Amino acid sequence: MNKILIIEDDLEINALLADFLKEKGYAVHCQYDGLHVLDFLNKEKIDLIILDIMLPYRSGDIILSDVRKKSTIPVIIISAKETTQNKIDLLRLGADDYITKPFDMEEVLARIESNLRRVQFQNSQTECLQYNNLTLDLEKNTAFLNGIELSLTAKEFGILELLMKYPDKVFSKSNLFQSVWDTEYIAEDNTLNVHISNLRNKLKAICSDTEFIDTVWGIGYRLHKAKD
Repeated sequence: MNKILIIEDDLEINALLADFLKEKGYAVHCQYDGLHVLDFLNKEKIDLIILDIMLPYRSGDIILSDVRKKSTIPVIIISAKETTQNKIDLLRLGADDYITKPFDMEEVLARIESNLRRVQFQNSQTECLQYNNLTLDLEKNTAFLNGIELSLTAKEFGILELLMKYPDKVFSKSNLFQSVWDTEYIAEDNTLNVHISNLRNKLKAICSDTEFIDTVWGIGYRLHKAKD
């Protein structure tokens, strides 16, 4: 049973959505403000979020930004704001879909089903990650370059997995460290730099003429992007 989190401060709309989705077979959790969302997500496995923008204490766009630092869970925005620019801004911030109030319940259901199908398809395709001649087997936690198995630490494997899952994203040092180490990043800590250096050396030892990790000066790291 898929679990959906509804974050909507309008009690009537929240209840309407919750009752409708429960009837359709979903497990539903409800929140009514922008507080403690990340705490809840850390405790409960949620498959999709329905998120209002105008919320007490913390706005939906801030919540969306926070969620995207930690998770790729689908987020559907519901908002009374229907300007094109507002939709574009939220989609660029990480929203997967956008529904304007007032909305049709069947449309909400269709959007939910579509996003859950997409995630299911992506998950079925991500048992192995491929970048040029580098392959990560996520099920076996093994990595091969030019057919040669790499001897990687768990953290090195985690760094590669994150970069290869999101090849177009530039990760700040803080974001990358928090995602892989799951702890707060301290700027003076050289741990991440050492792991990146070791990882590069191991890749170069097998494939010396190919770049795999780019340093984006002043920001962090990303998977190597060939220059046009």
